[in-house]
Amino acid sequence: MNLTDTILLAFNAIRGNLLRMALTCLIIAFGIMALVGILTAVDGIQASLSSNFATMGANNFDIRKKGTGIQVGRRGRRPKEFKPIDINQALDFKEQFTYPVTTSLSLNAAFAATIKYQSEKTNPNISITGADADYLSVAGLNLEYGRNFTEQEVLSGRNLLILGNGIAVKLFKKPQNAIDKVVSVDNRKYIVAGVLETKGASSIFSSDNLAVIPLMNARSVYATAESTYIITVSVNDAYQIEEAIAEATGLMRSIRKLRLSEDDDFEISKSDKLASILIDQSEYVTTAATVIGVITLLGGAIGLMNIMLVSVAERIREIGISKALGATRSTVITQFLVEAIVICQIGGVLGVLLGILAGNAVSLLIKGPFIIPWLWMLGGIAICFMVGIVSGLYPAIKASRVDPIEALRYE
Repeated sequence: MNLTDTILLAFNAIRGNLLRMALTCLIIAFGIMALVGILTAVDGIQASLSSNFATMGANNFDIRKKGTGIQVGRRGRRPKEFKPIDINQALDFKEQFTYPVTTSLSLNAAFAATIKYQSEKTNPNISITGADADYLSVAGLNLEYGRNFTEQEVLSGRNLLILGNGIAVKLFKKPQNAIDKVVSVDNRKYIVAGVLETKGASSIFSSDNLAVIPLMNARSVYATAESTYIITVSVNDAYQIEEAIAEATGLMRSIRKLRLSEDDDFEISKSDKLASILIDQSEYVTTAATVIGVITLLGGAIGLMNIMLVSVAERIREIGISKALGATRSTVITQFLVEAIVICQIGGVLGVLLGILAGNAVSLLIKGPFIIPWLWMLGGIAICFMVGIVSGLYPAIKASRVDPIEALRYE
């Protein structure tokens, strides 16, 4: 009997016990769906993060107060407090850093502001950033309408505002209508100078809910003694970024008046560092997905083995007839193994399809790309093949040991 005939016999046996086989296929499908779905979603999120941070420029780096980055695995310990980077230190750095770069200063002024125009107002989820005239280009933000601040406006601290596209749509319906209008930011009046291009919700840090005001205005309205300024440097040549970081470190140590024996009390990070950290942390999600999938597949494997044992018990007479007609032990083992593998492959294919749909649904929700996870697809099919062999081997061996004489008079 060739392999094609064996597979056809397997499908006939499945049709004979359709309900039980369907339930087993569904258990296996859910295990593969959990595995492929979560891993596909993780791939989509990683691609979205990489894409969004890439728009900030691969040749950028930030200088911040030490301890303001993402901390992982501190187990509840309080981080050491370092002195903030004040406005004078930030201005000194920008003036003295003579490397061929573009340097921008900014201040995270508020994270839960409300902007109002007449009867319309936003939710209290608007981020206010104080920045200089170079901030938009360094941060990878483009104006769709209006203009940027001038250096004089930044230094004088005029009440000007650049709105994220989502805010402008919320308040004015059409973003172009926002230019030169007076809005209230937490009850302070600002004139809208420009509107940013939309970037959608594809990033955790979407610019659609961002409002930018002149740096000195943010300093006078929002800054406190504990406020720390962010220095962002964009190197003209990406190959020179490490050299620029080395020079920036030396200059910043001098400005902060650190002795040779003292460690840096500031941190320098490339623009893609946060994305790398978040992507690294997604490995925990991948591990969890694998554990969930394996546990579900283990349940499916046990169920399949049980059903195959029941199938052997119900087909004793059929096995006896096959042996009486010349079927060998290896033939019987092959028949039942192929049957178990076919059931697993049906469940696996269904699980892969459901997993791709579920994973890409999550990816599309965050405006990520549509992912075809070839590696996870092949991995899921291979896992199902192994589950089929493991689950079907014992029932197949048991079937091959059936005595044909006893089997022929079995009722």
